[in-house]
Amino acid sequence: MSLEATEMDSAFKALADPTRRLLLDRLREHNGQTLRELCERLGMARQSATQHLDILVRANLVTVVRRGRERLHYLNPGPIHEIEERWISGFDKPRLQALSAIKKHAEEYVMTSETTSVPTYVYVTYIRASAEQVWQALTDADLTARYWGHASVSDWAPGSPWQLQDLDGSGKAKVVGQVITTEPPTRLVITFDDAPSIDPPREPSLVTFLVEPHEDIVRLTVTHENFPNPEMRVGISRGWPAVLANLKSLLETGEVLPQAPWEMSGANA
Repeated sequence: MSLEATEMDSAFKALADPTRRLLLDRLREHNGQTLRELCERLGMARQSATQHLDILVRANLVTVVRRGRERLHYLNPGPIHEIEERWISGFDKPRLQALSAIKKHAEEYVMTSETTSVPTYVYVTYIRASAEQVWQALTDADLTARYWGHASVSDWAPGSPWQLQDLDGSGKAKVVGQVITTEPPTRLVITFDDAPSIDPPREPSLVTFLVEPHEDIVRLTVTHENFPNPEMRVGISRGWPAVLANLKSLLETGEVLPQAPWEMSGANA
């Protein structure tokens, strides 16, 4: 059985339990909760909640981010996004509407209007590649042009500028920022400003790429925080799954997806 099939089986089995679906609903309503917060909201014993969360983590439906002594739980829409692409996207609109209950679990934004010190968007995907290959895909201008539709340009030294440039040769940047941390091939932190010409300028958001190798695969975690407004959060939560699905396809097959995923209805890159 392929790795993809195994991951999908785990997701379906995890979603079969109503208590685990309820946990995902609670994280969809308010992402980044501690175990104590989840137990309080569900009236559930700590041991029971831990067992269910462990299953969701193994299925990659929930990811855990450590901040100090706390373990924060985030809904990860990656597996359901892949289920949607494989099993749902080929159906006509009435069937998509009939399966909207599944899509609701893949809501990819945090229902909060406040900027906090914890990540407000987290996306996790597993890629059959080495950490070095993933790092190159994140930092090579030519490769990013293939899967992102824009060239990610920088010398990647801490403090250096970073730009997401159009491919028409104009050098015009859709997004600009600064490299904060570079730890090849496992960790990259950049600022992210999608409105560089706004006056007065606003504080940029922050993106962290964490590459964790394990034998023949890597776990790539993208956290995006400090959004200036809810609109950007919604756009980012739709854009990252599309970009990262294309990156995964490129590294595993040598080709990007047949159609640009952000061109699908409801997706923004």
